[in-house]
Amino acid sequence: MRVLVVGERGREVVEACAIAAGRGAEVRHRGEIEAALADLREGRGADLLLADVRLDISALVRRLEAERIWLPVVAYGIDAEPRAAGAAIRAGAKEFVPLPPDPQLIAALIASLAGDARELVSEDPAMQAVIALARQYAPAEASVLITGESGTGKEVMARFIHRHSRRSGGPFVSVNCAAIPDNLLESELFGHERGAFTGAVARRIGKFEEANGGTLLLDEITEMDPRLQAKLLRAIQEREIDRVGGTRPVKVDIRLIATSNRDLRKAVEAGVFREDLYFRLNVLGLHLPPLRERPRDIEVLARHFASNFARLNGLPERAPSPEALALLLRHPWRGNVRELENCMHRAVLLARGPTIGPEAILLAPSTNPPVLGATPSPLPATLVGRTIAEVERDLIIDTLRHTAGNRTHAATILGISIRTLRNKLKQYAEEGVAIPPPGPETVGRAAESEPC
Repeated sequence: MRVLVVGERGREVVEACAIAAGRGAEVRHRGEIEAALADLREGRGADLLLADVRLDISALVRRLEAERIWLPVVAYGIDAEPRAAGAAIRAGAKEFVPLPPDPQLIAALIASLAGDARELVSEDPAMQAVIALARQYAPAEASVLITGESGTGKEVMARFIHRHSRRSGGPFVSVNCAAIPDNLLESELFGHERGAFTGAVARRIGKFEEANGGTLLLDEITEMDPRLQAKLLRAIQEREIDRVGGTRPVKVDIRLIATSNRDLRKAVEAGVFREDLYFRLNVLGLHLPPLRERPRDIEVLARHFASNFARLNGLPERAPSPEALALLLRHPWRGNVRELENCMHRAVLLARGPTIGPEAILLAPSTNPPVLGATPSPLPATLVGRTIAEVERDLIIDTLRHTAGNRTHAATILGISIRTLRNKLKQYAEEGVAIPPPGPETVGRAAESEPC
């Protein structure tokens, strides 16, 4: 994960950067907004921009939008007043991080934004066969199409292929086609020339050029607009791209990997995905089996995540107890590896004994077959007739009770931002729902101004 920090380089900022770097982030610093924008235009990309709350956050967000640069902005402040934190979020920042830094809060921020930059851990024969095939594909130059349900680890597999390829010394650049609005995606991929549109004050290098000499991952490619699919097809065929507003093509040297959680053949039949592009992408194909079809991976992944999150949060390492593992093995894991990862993060924070016991395993409500591969049982009676909103509300309130009211821990456990959690709690309070009061360990001054 690449973090771009913008603002004065004080002691607290240096300390926060060191913590982020210790969590695996690649951190660089720029003193002013203009210098940061110049970095981004030249293809020195980032996954997160941390901006000093004393800067004009609103202007920064507007500049990014005007230049069609897709990048989440998080504000930070040194002993900042709650009013400043609220103003930064209203100006467009996704979150606010108080300084001096709390290692656990920085770790949670990095973990929530790091995506699938994880190790490929597996012992199940079904997944081992896929890994063996990926090793064979890695040295080739042909495009790879990775399919599988959400949360199965498609980006992890893409990074694995890159690491074992002849391009491993080059950049690995990932673009989530589902997360970027259609009106921004073209510039994000292909870049643009100065004056190409209102707000294009300078030339901007896109992800194709940023990935030159390495690998470009197009995540969830079926979400791409058909107009862009045609431009992508030409880029793959000709190995050259046209910047928006450009007058001549630009040669690129990349290996392309695409992922999708949908059946692309059905998408072609439905007319939402180009058939010629499908065949260009699917030269080498990999399908990742869902977690429920590789049961031997559940225990090894649970232990792996428990160990990682204990270190990440500065907590003693605890292994899952036999009773906890039994619960994990019975769960259907509709969210696959990502759901298991979130579950073990919660468990590490909630565990109190020498092991992670079943009381620390909070599983999302779902159908729950008695054994993996068995026919799912009917919904529990407590869920029949209830809305998703009601189930979500109870899960949030129960998680807050488990964390003794600690909002930061609860948001981390639930896999949502602290801002989303506060908005939910405000809504519940307005509906007359009893909200657990904030715990004494709640991290962040911004929380003090919130009644929820």
